[in-house]
Amino acid sequence: MIIGIPKEIKNNENRVAITPSGVKEVVKRGHTVYVQRTAGENSGFSDAEYAAAGAEILPSIEEVYRRAEMILKVKEPIAQEYPLVRSGQTLFTYFHFASEETLLNAMLKSGATCIAYETVETRDRTLPLLIPMSEVAGRMSVQEGAKYLEKPQGGKGILLGGVPGVKPAHILILGGGVVGYHAALVAAGSGASVTIADISLPRLRYLDSIMPANVQTLYSSTHNIEHELPHVDLAIGAVLIPGAKTPHLLTRNMLKLLKKGSVLVDVAIDQGGCFETSHPTTHTEPIYEVDGIVHYCVANIPGAVPYTSTLALTNATLPYVFKLADQGWREACKSDAGLKAGVNVTSGKITYPEVAKAFGLTYEPLDNI
Repeated sequence: MIIGIPKEIKNNENRVAITPSGVKEVVKRGHTVYVQRTAGENSGFSDAEYAAAGAEILPSIEEVYRRAEMILKVKEPIAQEYPLVRSGQTLFTYFHFASEETLLNAMLKSGATCIAYETVETRDRTLPLLIPMSEVAGRMSVQEGAKYLEKPQGGKGILLGGVPGVKPAHILILGGGVVGYHAALVAAGSGASVTIADISLPRLRYLDSIMPANVQTLYSSTHNIEHELPHVDLAIGAVLIPGAKTPHLLTRNMLKLLKKGSVLVDVAIDQGGCFETSHPTTHTEPIYEVDGIVHYCVANIPGAVPYTSTLALTNATLPYVFKLADQGWREACKSDAGLKAGVNVTSGKITYPEVAKAFGLTYEPLDNI
């Protein structure tokens, strides 16, 4: 198979879809890999390293799309890439279709097969390609929240861990999944007082059994969240419904319960965000204020640490890249039901139910196609 690796062009997206060592393994299996010039530069990987691994370096994104049978990316194509995607081509990347109707319509029109990292499953229904970036984003959410709690950044001027004689900050984490767990680890390590809210009692019991004493668990309900907010300095949105638009757990009206200078970090923004007042931001302009509350809603948080993120992502995606390249997407999905769950769009049809539901469109089971 001919695989193309374009340079990511989304604002401050510094990751690349695969490392040179990953390319070497793909080429060893008899496949051709084209890498756009400087695609790995911001992640710390040079063109020379890719060439030494067996890739051919191409000068432009147009040339990569033109030659490749499968496009391997990190983030969804943006508007200037839409015309480059063609019928019969396979795209393997993060899409988050449920929050971006324009992207969905463009990919339906293209006729391409779009396999979304975020909905590929294992047998126990975990999300192996979402987990590594969720781990990064969860840990970074506390790091970024701490920064924007600083007074020069518009925050309250609170140190997460406090000091002897001064209480630490209180952090509320909405969602006890991978993002929430890793956010809690970093927050607890900073010395903050942490509350994790979730609707799964088994998950709360598990978190309660493994977390340090400065982490408390709370059943997630509107009443309980409203009761917490007056004491919260930093709230982290870590809710995920695979492939679906994220529900709003914190409405605009609830902002008045927070003190001015409190910070909201919405890690769920890729799927629409779990705060009503959230809208996507970039690493160039990461924050904005609503009613005196600082919002951090960067849609590609791991892009700020591209070396770590690219290594982690390649570790997770490479086995699936092998399957797709060796067998083609149809045969690979027949033999792997978890990979099959990643197919969101193909042949102009929506094949993932939650994506269709998000926009009131028709869902077509992949088996029918």
